[in-house]
Amino acid sequence: MHRRRSIIVSGIVLTAIAAGVLTLTIPHPAAQTGAAGQPGMGTESVAIATAESRDIPIVLSGLGTVTPLATVTVKSQISGYVTQIAFTEGQMVHKGDLLVQIDPRPHQALLDQYEGTLAKDQALLDNARLDLKRYRTLAGQDSISGQSVDTQAAVVRQYEGTVRADRGQVEAEKLNLLYCRITSPVDGRVGLRQVDLGNYVAASDSTGIVVVTEVTPMSVLFVLPEDKVPQVRTRLRTGATLQVIAYDRSNSTKLAEGNLSTLDNQLDTATGTLKLRALFPNKDDSLFPNQFVNARLLLDTVRDAVTIPVAAVQKGADGRSVYVVDNENKVHLRKIETGATDSERVAVTKGLKTGERVVTDGLDRLQDGMVVTIAEARS
Repeated sequence: MHRRRSIIVSGIVLTAIAAGVLTLTIPHPAAQTGAAGQPGMGTESVAIATAESRDIPIVLSGLGTVTPLATVTVKSQISGYVTQIAFTEGQMVHKGDLLVQIDPRPHQALLDQYEGTLAKDQALLDNARLDLKRYRTLAGQDSISGQSVDTQAAVVRQYEGTVRADRGQVEAEKLNLLYCRITSPVDGRVGLRQVDLGNYVAASDSTGIVVVTEVTPMSVLFVLPEDKVPQVRTRLRTGATLQVIAYDRSNSTKLAEGNLSTLDNQLDTATGTLKLRALFPNKDDSLFPNQFVNARLLLDTVRDAVTIPVAAVQKGADGRSVYVVDNENKVHLRKIETGATDSERVAVTKGLKTGERVVTDGLDRLQDGMVVTIAEARS
């Protein structure tokens, strides 16, 4: 009995040893080796995109304000009562169009009076000149003294001065009659009127009659950092026409397209920026005076660049890198150099070729050499 028990115990021990050996030698499904040969490393699901050859614009962005080229407060240059208002609030007017008529009758009466005075003094001047001619003839015959001739010459000069003053008064009243017709100084849109029919207006009024704002073309004043100014000046010196696109406050809706007009002649030392002016045709009235906009200046375009989505680029202390996916769906960390970028894509100047696949989503879970599952492909 003792010998049989020893045989049974020995069999159980041998069976346990054999089971342990089998456990160590046969791989368990939950402990398969990873993509890089390391135990416990499973596959990750990632989104990828393909590097494509595209034109990518170089864009400089700045905050701007819609600023009309002309905003004129129309005022009266004479005093009088308003007898006619010839515009409707908000309408478009042209340069020279009648806006307001001031009662011209007082100025017409003064003009008639000054013209009468001029005619009288002109007649006196003509008579004095005839007398001077006679005196000079008589002086040549020794019939009168030279003093009489000199006195008459002084009378002629006196009347000449009087006539010149009369003509000045006549011209002034003619000008006042023109001022009775208040016209638009520019093409533009009129605002809310500040006077009513029958009001008395004067040149000293501070509010004016109405404001006329030029809306076509419309300008946008925007700012750029001073370190971007040399790039803009270099492009302008080549004779390039730089396009500017205005977006709304949310920077999502395009409002208008125009061109860069000019740069300010000095930097703002307080902010380290430079003001630039862009002109827009504004035929559709999409830009409104004093409206806040986001201006995007198209500085240049990089042709046929290797581009990838911005989301694929990782930034680190040693530069920029991407995870490239090979034909076996293994990822490899690769250093790259980038160039121009827009809101969605970035140009790769070194380290990547057209057609290679890069990971755009799931980057934080990857290690070099892992096998991945492609969940989504983007262009």
